[in-house]
Amino acid sequence: MKLLSLQIGIAKSLPVGDPVGESRVLSAIGKTAVAGPVKVQRLGLEGDEQADLSVHGGLAKAVYAYPSEHYAYWQQQRQASGLSPDLPFGSMGENLTLAGLLETDLFVGDEWHFSDCVLRVTQPRQPCFKFNAVMGDKLAAKKMAQTGFCGVYLS
Repeated sequence: MKLLSLQIGIAKSLPVGDPVGESRVLSAIGKTAVAGPVKVQRLGLEGDEQADLSVHGGLAKAVYAYPSEHYAYWQQQRQASGLSPDLPFGSMGENLTLAGLLETDLFVGDEWHFSDCVLRVTQPRQPCFKFNAVMGDKLAAKKMAQTGFCGVYLS
């Protein structure tokens, strides 16, 4: 496994729904890369936010990791929908973008040992409607679940 990128994000207003019936919700799904070390705390990375703590964050979902290998699939999906295929790391809402480690290689309870912390796999991501909005596809969350391209939460 190789860590390609580290991202954090703050909660912002996100448009959801079709342009005619568009509404807005608070979301921190948009993560941006940071340079240098970030402190790992019990409830997540320092400076990283979650908008809805009833379904994101907490001890079991402190950090979200996503395999870079899946980005090509999502770029194709966006392009097929007539959207820009440009998806920088963090577009899935992940804190850690990885290479060389897929969900099929992982088990709940697996531990990743870093120099300053240990992260434990707790569960796969369960995508929601906010992912649909980011991807510009009302079926994106369903596609994520069906393909298994979900990434994993870590404590």
